[in-house]
Amino acid sequence: MPTITRKPSGSESTARATARRNLRDRRHAAAPVRLSYLAGQLDKILTRQLSEALASHGLTLPQYTALSVLRARARSSNAQLAQRSLITPQAASAVVKSMEANGWVTRVAGPLNRRVGLLSLTKAGETLLAQCDGTADRVEQSMLGEIDEHDSQMLKNLLLTCVRNLRAA
Repeated sequence: MPTITRKPSGSESTARATARRNLRDRRHAAAPVRLSYLAGQLDKILTRQLSEALASHGLTLPQYTALSVLRARARSSNAQLAQRSLITPQAASAVVKSMEANGWVTRVAGPLNRRVGLLSLTKAGETLLAQCDGTADRVEQSMLGEIDEHDSQMLKNLLLTCVRNLRAA
């Protein structure tokens, strides 16, 4: 027995076309992006760009971070520097050794425990850090692009809140 097909009405064919389009759009729609993924992606890109920019000054990103920490908190021990720089104590020892060899930091015996050396920036370290701050500023400005000062400050405050929240957890 022959199959009889009827031609769909205009509204039926429009509905089918819309359904096909919706299905296609759902398949090609981007999955929701997790905030943690975006934060990780930003960290990797920013780390790479800062590392490349600082290399022109003969400085690594861990060295720049350590010098910045020492500017903010002079006379820090290796352990304090490691904690504040978010690196392991072993990595901090290697960073400090290279910074001492380059004349960017000095070490003096601590007043309470002479075996614990307290690190401080030298004039050469301060000068290098000031030059690198301009480089870091340019990378950060590139990251922010057209984001205005108000939104930039809001972003900074939100990120600080996120850091505090996770540290407290």
